[in-house]
Amino acid sequence: MPYLFTQKGFSVELSASIIAFGLTANIWRFVWGPVADTTLSLKKWYVIGLASTIITLIALCLIPYNVKQTTLLFALVLLSQIASTLIMLPIGGIMAHRIQEEEKGKASGWFQAGNLGGTGIGGGIGLWLATHYNITVAAVAVSIIMLFCCWPLYKIKDIHIDKNNKLLKQLKQVGIDIIDMIKIPISLFVLLLVFAPIGAGGASYLWSAIGNDWHVSADTIALITGVLSGVVSAVGSVIGGWICDKWSVFTGYFFTGTLCALVTIVMALCGNSPTVFIIGVLAYAFVLGQCYAAFSATLLFAIGKKSASTKYALLSSFGNIPVVYMTALDGKIHDAFNSKAMLLFESFAVIPFIIIGVVVVRWMSKKNLIKKQVSY
Repeated sequence: MPYLFTQKGFSVELSASIIAFGLTANIWRFVWGPVADTTLSLKKWYVIGLASTIITLIALCLIPYNVKQTTLLFALVLLSQIASTLIMLPIGGIMAHRIQEEEKGKASGWFQAGNLGGTGIGGGIGLWLATHYNITVAAVAVSIIMLFCCWPLYKIKDIHIDKNNKLLKQLKQVGIDIIDMIKIPISLFVLLLVFAPIGAGGASYLWSAIGNDWHVSADTIALITGVLSGVVSAVGSVIGGWICDKWSVFTGYFFTGTLCALVTIVMALCGNSPTVFIIGVLAYAFVLGQCYAAFSATLLFAIGKKSASTKYALLSSFGNIPVVYMTALDGKIHDAFNSKAMLLFESFAVIPFIIIGVVVVRWMSKKNLIKKQVSY
């Protein structure tokens, strides 16, 4: 969508603002998180979310992309992202209940492989179809592909609510479980940590909009920022999950965040050629996949099993705040300066938080405050 926006006369800053506004849905998904824990089974919520996402995606292809329709675009993009949160909520709950503790890093890696890989591959296919045919064909094709995501549900044992408990009683228990989680020092630290821009990946939402700065064609943008980035980020996610299981979730989190900052620094210092764009975007996708896997593993470390969908939604919602503000700020800095300044900003905004985080984790480790607690 950022590519299509800029081709229709939207500025990079306005394109970034529309995307960032849509991503705010991920911040508020914890509000309806208790619904997944207190009503239908998690499988049913996944199907509802998938159907809602397809409907809103089709709706987005039925309106003209011009500046006069900006308000409508803001609204529809937000609705599409709200629909997608209904997919993410039950996944977090299923992972918390069905994955063994010693394999949650690996599971987080595969989860983000699907998340980032699907975004990249689906986005690349959509962009190629939109530029070679039209946006309606793109939306229909991607919707059909998404339907196949229901297949794994048949292989997973569902998680049902206790029908003997009333809704208000369940909601009260969810609130108690969240408070119990926050009382644990390491969980509170994770709650604060997710507000930092470590591994936020704001540039990943804008590559298609700013690809012209590196003199690349539309087909190259579709291939690199879409399909190849999806595959590379999926591989990175699996490796990131392995790193967290092999070392620790916090080592993996700060290590991958540092790698991501280094990639953007190197890319900013190189010339604006298609080769730099191709290598830089793919390297960024690879490391960002690791960052997202480490992020998910860190959340699973902190939430335990009680009211897992809600607690996962709460922490992951807050974790999307950096994605929103970094995407918006990246677009603003790009238009005020250039793409190199944008990349340098993204790097140096992260480094101080990594240093502070490492210091805090070392201190908590000495105080024996870092340990898995899965009973809450």
